[in-house]
Amino acid sequence: VQLQACGGGSVQDGGSLRLSCAYSGRTFSSTVMGWFRRAPGKEREFVAAIRWNGNSIYYSDSVKGRFTISRDGAKNTVYLEMNSLKPEDTAVYYCAADNAISGHTIRFPRAYNYWGQGTQVTVSS
Repeated sequence: VQLQACGGGSVQDGGSLRLSCAYSGRTFSSTVMGWFRRAPGKEREFVAAIRWNGNSIYYSDSVKGRFTISRDGAKNTVYLEMNSLKPEDTAVYYCAADNAISGHTIRFPRAYNYWGQGTQVTVSS
């Protein structure tokens, strides 16, 4: 399994960006794709996740209502649409994947064995 994330950049406060994560490998209905981020001096934190069957989507409270996660099965790609960006959203964003992650652990980085390389998002005030 390989994950390739892209789409980061620099925007002003209130701006928008869309991140993409291309997944190479076989997907299953139980596959989970997640987005995490790490800000300077902070731990990696959960942002959003989606089950490949599309039945369940999860968001952190800090991005709910501003970010949207989606997937394109034909392209094996997961997207993170980020709107109303704030300076505190500045971080390196990582996509992650694994199979059969329970709802209890889906927000924890340790639940994922496959990680992309990260893409920088910078929001200036």
